[in-house]
Amino acid sequence: VPVLIPMDLMVEASPRRVFANAHTYHINSVSVNSDNETYLSADDLRVNLWNLEITDRSFMFEEPENPSNRSFFSEIISSISDVKFSHNGRYIMTRDYLSVKIWDLNMENRPVETYQVHEYLRSKLCSLYENDCIFDKFECCWNGNDSVVMTGSYNNFFRMFDRGQRRDATLEASRENSKPLQVLKPRKVCTGGKRKKDEISVDSLDFNKKILHTAWHPQDNIIAVATINNLYIFQDKVN
Repeated sequence: VPVLIPMDLMVEASPRRVFANAHTYHINSVSVNSDNETYLSADDLRVNLWNLEITDRSFMFEEPENPSNRSFFSEIISSISDVKFSHNGRYIMTRDYLSVKIWDLNMENRPVETYQVHEYLRSKLCSLYENDCIFDKFECCWNGNDSVVMTGSYNNFFRMFDRGQRRDATLEASRENSKPLQVLKPRKVCTGGKRKKDEISVDSLDFNKKILHTAWHPQDNIIAVATINNLYIFQDKVN
């Protein structure tokens, strides 16, 4: 006679839809739009926009490369490491090795905004290739109202770009200057010539200290950045 044997609950995932044959390389980022109808998938060299109901077609966002800027590292530094929909669903943010780009969904041929994260590293690409840093995958994120974007860099630096006022800031997450209630001071990198007191030379940057992961609270000005083995949480100054 069969008997009932108690067992732990087992959960099994089964695919509802399969979106296939659209990427040549490994997919490294997926972002769902706030309209709950579309989503993005990105590999190193391609961003696809999908409709959740259509599995066999997608739209490609690509910026043609300027032939005059072509070099041995062109394909590597143009590799897309992260992609994020804006909260309002109109814009797409992509992060490559040296820059952050903002795309309008209605204009797939070129980005509407481009922000240089650490352009001073362009002269260091040979060294970054030799130590494999050029393959690092940096994430990016929006603030709650899509007016500011943030992404990480080396030397425990992270960058913020104000889209409306066209201002940017470089801040550092480290134990030395991240005591409770301490205000972060903007940092500057010196690329040549005489270095000012508050500047750090590009040759002094520590490439082992890097902020790859960043996150912004959906409503409040609270951010989280992760270094190698530390997580820092910062909040806007409260009066």
